[in-house]
Amino acid sequence: MSIERRSIEIIGVPVDLGSGRRGVDMGPSAIRIADLESHLEQLGHEVEDAGDLDVMIPETQPVGEGKLRYKEPILAMCDALREQVELALGRGRLPLVLGGDHSIAIGSVAGSTCHFAKGGRSLGLIWFDAHGDANTPETTPSGNIHGMSLAIALGLGDPDLVKLGGRAPKIKARNTALIGIRAVDPGERETLKHSGVTVYTMRDIDERGMRDVVDEAIGIASDGTAGIHLSFDLDVVDPEDAPGTGTPVWGGITYREAHLAMEMVSDRAEIAAIDLVEVNPVLDTQNMTGVLAAELAQGALGKRIF
Repeated sequence: MSIERRSIEIIGVPVDLGSGRRGVDMGPSAIRIADLESHLEQLGHEVEDAGDLDVMIPETQPVGEGKLRYKEPILAMCDALREQVELALGRGRLPLVLGGDHSIAIGSVAGSTCHFAKGGRSLGLIWFDAHGDANTPETTPSGNIHGMSLAIALGLGDPDLVKLGGRAPKIKARNTALIGIRAVDPGERETLKHSGVTVYTMRDIDERGMRDVVDEAIGIASDGTAGIHLSFDLDVVDPEDAPGTGTPVWGGITYREAHLAMEMVSDRAEIAAIDLVEVNPVLDTQNMTGVLAAELAQGALGKRIF
């Protein structure tokens, strides 16, 4: 099977402002040192690494008021990322965004969807995660914005974050699939139940298998859209295979299930942009999780066993 040659722009976002645990700001470096760029080039892709966005560290920033910790620097970071993703797509490149915590998706999804909206087109969203990421300031138990990023893409939550890029919602709920959740806060559970998003829990994967789940999710995200924004939180993978994540939760998908999912998306969907987030080298073992993230990027971009 031949691989579609893509022009890819790697964008690093070394941020851990949105999470409650330090270390994921080193995620982009961990993924890069797993030879991400050279492996993608070996697949035949043209790759340009745009480096890292300039992101403030928590020690230099006020936490802020209420249930939106570090909102102002996160908003600034997401706006800069939105602009860079839009520019990459405008140059015909696929943005491959390396996190950092999952708050980066507020900016990356804004960038990809704003680009396609200029031509009157929309994107679908496939979101792999152990968590719902559907909290709002009213439901969050922690105030950590990485737990609100999916809700914000759907137009729910803080108005400044929701309206980033000048349009909301960024994604239609009927074109959104959330895969692999197993740790959900009570408030976001109700949000998801009433949102129109298609949710596949670990029980769904256990009962139906990854093949059926991903096949259905691709159909949902592709229905009437120009392509798919793929946002992959490494904590969806079981800690046995991905120990270095921002918020690990036991009982996740296996190494092979993760690869199958990426290969299926590559085969059957038009990928417009990719996020790889929540790699935490502080908690990792010999960069296992950084290597896995680089491997999953390759799978999503055409690598096959045979």
